[in-house]
Amino acid sequence: MPLKNIKIFLFSLFLYFTLLSGFFFNESLNGGAYKDWLGANLNPIKDFSKNFYETLNNYDKYNHRHSPVYLIFLSIFLKFDFSFEVIRLIHLHLSIPLIIIFYKCLSLKFKNIEKSYLILLSLVIFLSPTFRSLSIWPDSRLPGLLFFTTTIYFFLKYEKTKSEKFIWLTSLFLIITSYISPNFSLFFFYFFYNIFKQISFSKVLLFFLFNLILSFPMLIYIFIMDVNFLTSGQTPLLNDQSISLNYNFANKILLISSIIFFHLLFILIWKKHFLNFLSFLKKNIMFIFIISGTLIYFFNYQIEFTGGGVFFHLSNFFFKNNYLFYIISIISLSFVMYLSKLNIRNFLFFFILILTNIQNTIYHKYYEPLLLIVFFTIFKNVSAETFLKKRWNILSIYALSLLFIVMKIFQNSYLV
Repeated sequence: MPLKNIKIFLFSLFLYFTLLSGFFFNESLNGGAYKDWLGANLNPIKDFSKNFYETLNNYDKYNHRHSPVYLIFLSIFLKFDFSFEVIRLIHLHLSIPLIIIFYKCLSLKFKNIEKSYLILLSLVIFLSPTFRSLSIWPDSRLPGLLFFTTTIYFFLKYEKTKSEKFIWLTSLFLIITSYISPNFSLFFFYFFYNIFKQISFSKVLLFFLFNLILSFPMLIYIFIMDVNFLTSGQTPLLNDQSISLNYNFANKILLISSIIFFHLLFILIWKKHFLNFLSFLKKNIMFIFIISGTLIYFFNYQIEFTGGGVFFHLSNFFFKNNYLFYIISIISLSFVMYLSKLNIRNFLFFFILILTNIQNTIYHKYYEPLLLIVFFTIFKNVSAETFLKKRWNILSIYALSLLFIVMKIFQNSYLV
């Protein structure tokens, strides 16, 4: 085995053992994973194993915003007398294929990039606080992301081969994704937009019908059986109010843009993107200030809601106000607009991403490592291949990931 391959294997093993050590020491970098496991996931898993139909018919009573599908899957292990520790360990190892599927997407898309660089990039997911926390403390979001990344893989296969079988596989895996983590269901419009232009109208109808029929069980469950778990949770500080579908778009756009900016900040270390971004700012400065000013005027997110992102918390921690956040949010919104302008597909992804957050609270775990995965797989005209030709660029992503871990440790130690 070449020395390079040995080094990669040992590095992979090292990262895997850091995850195992996190399991044994009950690591919870994102802060809420352990609380969600105890407060939201344990009881329905127990009840599904004891009385499946009663729990399924009354699932919205648990104030659980996530689909019951993955909890039902975990309850099967409990029914066979597996301990919760063993169930957690099984879940941890079922989460690791996310890294493998991400690598498969990268190797499919970047044929001219050295394989060791692609492996190195995929392994950075081991350092994601969300991946680490939600693999150690089981939650449906991570298996949902796994199946969503598999959806992307088959979508890339379709783009490469134009074979229609990959349309159906893309549809099938997106439906599985949506059953596990319903917020991903809106990305049907993203894939539909990119596929329908290339197939006949009759096949478009068949494609649409296929998705609709397979969605019926969940639609019946939510709207006919009236088990609407999507809005059954509550927001901190607003404990007397259920989650509303009518949320403040100013909050969503500014906070999510700032989170996107943080997780894709590595793009701007590349001189080409940095200079292009500055040029975009100069040309659109008035428009950016008008949009940003309007959004800031309607912004009313409160620190007590929890969440809000790195820059929102830094602003409130150091200055006890949102002023620093407002400044960074203007840059963040400009950054998202810059990436959106590169291709309509990027804009469509960001637009849907904002719509997927229906509740008041906004957390980093909704967007990482998702943003890293989609940037290198389905974003267009971002020069990702050129970026990946230099190992230093990949190492900058590792540096940003380590910085985020340090910030999470600081947050958990001093802010929570």
